[in-house]
Amino acid sequence: MNIIILDIFYIGGFMSKICVDGNTACARIAYKLSEVSAIYPITPSSPMAEVCDEMATAGEKNIFNKKLKIVEMQSEAGVAGAVHGSLKAGALTTTFTCSQGLMLMIPNMFKIAGELLPTVFHVSARAVATHALSIFGDHSDVMAARSTGFLMLASSSVQEAQDCALIAHLASLKTSLPFIHFFDGFRTSHEIQKIEEITNDDILKLISFDDIKKFRERALTPKNPHQSGTAQNPDVYFQNREASNSYYDKAFSIIEKTMVEVGKITGRNYKPFEYYGDEDAKNVIVVMGSAAQTIKDVVRKIKDNENVFKKLGKIGVLNVRLYRPFNTQAFINSLPKTVKKIAVLDRTKESGAVGEPLYVDVCSSINIHGLKVDVIGGRYGLGSKEFTPSCAIAVFENLVGENKNSFTVGIEDDVTNCSLNLNSELISNFKDIVGNDCYQMMFFGLGSDGTISANKNSIKIIGNSSNKFVQGYFEYDSKKSGSLTVSHLRFSDKEILMPYEIEEADFIAIHNYSFINKFNILKHLKMNGTVLLNTVLKEDELNKNLPIFFKQDLVKKNAKLFTIDAQNIASSLGLGNKINIIMQSAFFKTSNVIDFETAKNEMIEAVRKTYKRKGEKVVLANEKAVLSFDNLKEISLSNLTNEVFDSELNYYEHDGCNGECGKCLGCSIEEKFAENVMKPISLREGNKLKVSGFSPDGRDPTNTSQFEKRGIALNCP
Repeated sequence: MNIIILDIFYIGGFMSKICVDGNTACARIAYKLSEVSAIYPITPSSPMAEVCDEMATAGEKNIFNKKLKIVEMQSEAGVAGAVHGSLKAGALTTTFTCSQGLMLMIPNMFKIAGELLPTVFHVSARAVATHALSIFGDHSDVMAARSTGFLMLASSSVQEAQDCALIAHLASLKTSLPFIHFFDGFRTSHEIQKIEEITNDDILKLISFDDIKKFRERALTPKNPHQSGTAQNPDVYFQNREASNSYYDKAFSIIEKTMVEVGKITGRNYKPFEYYGDEDAKNVIVVMGSAAQTIKDVVRKIKDNENVFKKLGKIGVLNVRLYRPFNTQAFINSLPKTVKKIAVLDRTKESGAVGEPLYVDVCSSINIHGLKVDVIGGRYGLGSKEFTPSCAIAVFENLVGENKNSFTVGIEDDVTNCSLNLNSELISNFKDIVGNDCYQMMFFGLGSDGTISANKNSIKIIGNSSNKFVQGYFEYDSKKSGSLTVSHLRFSDKEILMPYEIEEADFIAIHNYSFINKFNILKHLKMNGTVLLNTVLKEDELNKNLPIFFKQDLVKKNAKLFTIDAQNIASSLGLGNKINIIMQSAFFKTSNVIDFETAKNEMIEAVRKTYKRKGEKVVLANEKAVLSFDNLKEISLSNLTNEVFDSELNYYEHDGCNGECGKCLGCSIEEKFAENVMKPISLREGNKLKVSGFSPDGRDPTNTSQFEKRGIALNCP
């Protein structure tokens, strides 16, 4: 097996490690290198502005030994105007946005690029509303802005979100061109990882104050008057438009050199196009963003089990970091000389086009350099649809087999039939060879019960008190407070390259008893896994009340079952519905991920930091919660019988026409929509719905909320 390994050289000192999400990692760099930030909140980029605001409030200084000046505007259009004006006045300025917010900035972005003003817009890339609104991630927003003249740099992990933010700020000053630095919304922006922190001292080794001086000398001031933003007629506009070409021609080499310079300080040497895989690969996937991490992990595991995956042959993945300017020669040089087939994955949909943007650029590059390589393109991950190892293998299988072009992966398209099969024998084989590289946990909580906050603390406790790599990702329901949340936590002795939800967990915590009657939660549990259930039921009441399928799954998977009455404990301590600290303590007690004494001390310290502003009484109550697991019990599975308990949720009672009359309650459009669409979504089975189940224009029937009775609240109002 010949895998290309990138050379890493490092002349810096020891770097401290911190547990942060992608937004925070990026924002901390933006703060250090900026003087002004105009902001307007939009999910999922808002935390970047919030982090900067908190740093300024705390009095933290940037590399200029000043606090960042933050101005909140009334819209993203106002933000873009403020950024433009601030840059024109000679202040280093940044902003954070995505989706429709980025769309509102486009007119000013053309002006900023046209006037060669260096800045970085940090974008947690998100879907643009089309047939429906989606607050979740894909690349449709940044792709819609690719003609503005902004250079575009993509990050594929939390560590890269920090490092590439630094590269973008440094290179923007060197090139005198603006940047969009983007990463996948929610997937990277809200994912927590342990990363190596870049400090002010590190940045001061890299920053060129001569570049800053040149930028300031171009500022529009009373001492430096000039005219810009004029109107031009047909006789001169074209010529002036072409006058900036030399800046863009030089940009690629400047950015490449900046990556090398940052690598010397950090020990992480990035490239505009980074290849991983066989040196003599014939089949290669080209991709941007977090999916590159997934494919890289798949390639590594496949090469470790070559005999099982002979059908796929020699394979690899090319991660596109620098999308604009797109250097065709550098792209070709990054590919193995042996490549015969390329599959390009785009996380956007450009209706009516020959293909999606990255696919078109790759085809152009292959054509310009006269290579005899077949190129196919496909779409994945729209609206944060999961891109799993199964998806990656399906794309490789398509490369060596059918060569379907303009495909989709991750969904089932039974209308235009362009989706790839996710149920092949190779995919099943891959699931069998995935090792125990890491300990995986899922926590099913109720919005506002503190579950996610506790899990974020758990990540930091484990990350800070051990040498383990950590990862945390959180599923939010758009209904927010009082709805289901799922926390996905991973801990490992190796680097975690898994930017997708957990499919099989070693540990599952169920913080709300009603979930077990509504969702098939234990389908995610590994053999010999552990289940922690919060319930008011006593041990002798469990057998009668637990659903039959739940009991059968516990026995079938030889699970350990622990129960705790966290509600009763929280109530006795005056914590209301906040069961998070109690469940967090029970998790550490039952999982043995780290020594419990260490975890206990760290939890108490976290409690003091988190709640000190709420008073000593609240702090003491939460400290007691850390040690309150008196009613934590391990339940013997031998005490559970197969007594039948009907738990299936029924939205409505059909009145007996067998769905043929089209007029009665059971045959109405609303009823059918509730049964065929609402019910699977409510049962967390929405991923199984096919394309044919939806209207092309996104219309849904009205009068359907009557059928959605979630029944997950602890108390009736």
